[in-house]
Amino acid sequence: MKKEAEDLNRELVEYENMEKQLEVLLIQKHQLQMQMNEIKHALDELKKAKGEVYRSVGSILMHTTKEQAETDLKERDELVEVKLNAISKQEEKLRSVVLDTQKKLQEKMKGYGKSGGGEGD
Repeated sequence: MKKEAEDLNRELVEYENMEKQLEVLLIQKHQLQMQMNEIKHALDELKKAKGEVYRSVGSILMHTTKEQAETDLKERDELVEVKLNAISKQEEKLRSVVLDTQKKLQEKMKGYGKSGGGEGD
């Protein structure tokens, strides 16, 4: 019985680690979605711009052309989209594994409780 309890404990720890990984992926996904929204907003504002255009480079603003600013923003948008797609795929796979593991653990815990495996019984 002790071996079964140790195995169950180990699997619970692995499950918790997977949940933490999933949480980190969701945070990264949210950050990328926010970046995409900022880029799209900047592109919309750029379309309205008349006259000089500046872009932020670190802590300074640099003069640029409207076309170059648009090209830079579109490239950043594509890069963020690629990252977002990759994270979404990772999330989907990990979520599936987490749900599968959760079901298996629930079944084991039901069986463990019925077999009198709890300490102090």
